[in-house]
Amino acid sequence: GAAIQFIQDIRKLGCLFALDDFGTGMSSFSYLRSLPVDFIKIDGEFVRNMGKDKMSKAIVEAINSIGHVAGLETIGEHTESEEIIQNLKELGLDFAQGYAIQKPVKI
Repeated sequence: GAAIQFIQDIRKLGCLFALDDFGTGMSSFSYLRSLPVDFIKIDGEFVRNMGKDKMSKAIVEAINSIGHVAGLETIGEHTESEEIIQNLKELGLDFAQGYAIQKPVKI
């Protein structure tokens, strides 16, 4: 309850929220109904292994589909190669995050 109230209060200020490392626990799916988030960040372990593991790719595809049904935008974490970028595009993810996009920079 406190987390939901905090998110709602901060959203009033114009902030957006992402549910990080989505898919690492089966309870993750229940959060989609209860937490007022804007994005789901698909856990990088699944994204990183999409090219070599059919199950990982199926999990990314399923989470992306469910996220879109829930009206959320999806982010693929650990996007470390052009191949992964292409896979994410083919699956219809909205965003990618990782070294193939931009390495961290000092601010």
